[in-house]
Amino acid sequence: MGRAYQNRKESMAKTSDAKARVYSKYGREIYVVAKAGGIDPEGNLALRSLIDRAKKDQVPSHVIEKAIDKAKGGGGEDFATARYEGFGPGGCMVIIDCLTDNPNRTFGDVRQCFTKTKCKIGTQGSVSHMFDHSAILVFTGDNEETALDALMMADVNVSDIECDEGKITVFAPHTDYFKAKQALSDTFDAIDFDVDEIQFIPHNTAPINGDDATVLETFLDMLNDLDDVQNVYHNVEL
Repeated sequence: MGRAYQNRKESMAKTSDAKARVYSKYGREIYVVAKAGGIDPEGNLALRSLIDRAKKDQVPSHVIEKAIDKAKGGGGEDFATARYEGFGPGGCMVIIDCLTDNPNRTFGDVRQCFTKTKCKIGTQGSVSHMFDHSAILVFTGDNEETALDALMMADVNVSDIECDEGKITVFAPHTDYFKAKQALSDTFDAIDFDVDEIQFIPHNTAPINGDDATVLETFLDMLNDLDDVQNVYHNVEL
């Protein structure tokens, strides 16, 4: 799988305004996860992982605390997940994950991003079959065999494991995320994950050039500007 999982991070937070949008997206996701599974990170593994990831992305503590406090009351907005797929500039494949309290509005906003850049939004499943929905765990280490043994003992269906430049990277089905993380945490003392996420990873990446590259940047910026958009995945080799 190589390092294709890094692609989606290339268009994030270039300015202070962009950072504020990233903070907002984390705040919304933390609120949703805390409201659904409880506000205690020790009893809500999804929340704990999300908070750890937010801290690594330098999200201020007050943003995290505000989102958790908001979830305490149990009221507030009701967000639902929404996923859109389609073909971007140069025919690249794109998956867009959203959290929305108004699906009609969100669909309209996402479709407009496609339309304004002369791209084509598709139906569910139109491109996702060309991606793996994977848990990705990256941590410092060089004992690949010990990591693999621990994962196998925990009945994790490991898709791939790599060891490169003192980093071990584990790929597993997204449904095995918590089992994989727990198995590695139990095996390696004080493990600190550099990457701890679930992503869509393309089976193959493709280069993009010229005008298509310029339009792609505009397209991704438009999507990332939408409050409802949480993550954008694509198969472009940047």
